[in-house]
Amino acid sequence: MAAIDPNEEMKELEATLSGVESVLDLDGMRREIARLGEEASAPDLWDDQERAQRITSRLSHLQSELNRVEGLRRRLEDVAVLFELAETESDQPTKAEAERELGSLRKEIDDLEVRTLLSGEYDARGALVSINSQAGGVDAADFTQNLLRMYLRWAERHGYPTEVYDTSYAEEAGIKSVTFAVKTPYAYGTLRGEHGTHRMVRISQYDNQGRRQTSFAGVDVVPVVEQTDHIDIPENEIRVDVFRSSGPGGQSVNTTDSAVRITHLPTGIVVSCQNEKSQIQNRAAAMRVLQARLLERRRQEEAEKMAELRGEATSSWGTQIRNYVLHPYQNVKDLRTGVETGNTSAVLDGEIDDFIQAEIRWLRQAENPDGPDDSGDKR
Repeated sequence: MAAIDPNEEMKELEATLSGVESVLDLDGMRREIARLGEEASAPDLWDDQERAQRITSRLSHLQSELNRVEGLRRRLEDVAVLFELAETESDQPTKAEAERELGSLRKEIDDLEVRTLLSGEYDARGALVSINSQAGGVDAADFTQNLLRMYLRWAERHGYPTEVYDTSYAEEAGIKSVTFAVKTPYAYGTLRGEHGTHRMVRISQYDNQGRRQTSFAGVDVVPVVEQTDHIDIPENEIRVDVFRSSGPGGQSVNTTDSAVRITHLPTGIVVSCQNEKSQIQNRAAAMRVLQARLLERRRQEEAEKMAELRGEATSSWGTQIRNYVLHPYQNVKDLRTGVETGNTSAVLDGEIDDFIQAEIRWLRQAENPDGPDDSGDKR
């Protein structure tokens, strides 16, 4: 394969970055940063803690995004100077340095371009993620715990704050279910392609004959609710139960009935929270999760109604989405995008960006079939 001309590649990257800058509206970002900066400096800002956190989080995110784009623009200009210098001086070490920097820029600009595809109604919000053990017994519970670690490690690698609301431990090992929040802008748009069934194939450490076991876990991703969503839940439509928080093996982890379980009677949706210190805090957290589930249910019903009016069929992409095979070979493969890798340990340690970016492109194409083809894997 012939080597790509650096000048041509820099022209392509410049065009891509210009397109990203146009979509992100850098001037608009600067104006919003200035406005939020004034609000953040108000002496009474923290009188309303929820509003203050929303303002400071949005301000921090916008500043980070702007710095990222401006930094890429400077680096692209600098790498052109490096190539020019290397050619003028016939300097191979400088040329090698320029080629490495160009490769790094290519990946980072591609990553940023994917971010501009997150334009759905709720994409800019934080995410609530639930993982549930499905078929496979104790292996499925162990796999559920593996997936929880994978997502928390992914968030940690990116510096995204997380909060675990509820963990239901399995009796022998692993967890039956868990719900956690990823508290960063665009977490929902980034992670919503993870929604669906994940399948693990490996030698079971819980089988005394060392046989291969297939197990399944379901991942559910919904957007965090905001004050503007108007999710009204009358008190007579919920049942609230309190119980003692439990840890692995069913052991009690505190001496009071502080854990809360809320059942939404009209829909049968059940949520619980046991990780906060008090019953009041657990109830508030559980209500936030319930509101998010009801918001997603409403969104799905509206989408189905609009599709019916248009005479369209709604696509159910939340089925089996990814295989994790640890025996007889090592492979993780996404069944929708075709992205795969043999480095299974890295994936289970949170290196899932290639899968997530391909999902974003795939979802964009699935939801906008008449638009530009963004489904290709641009790794």
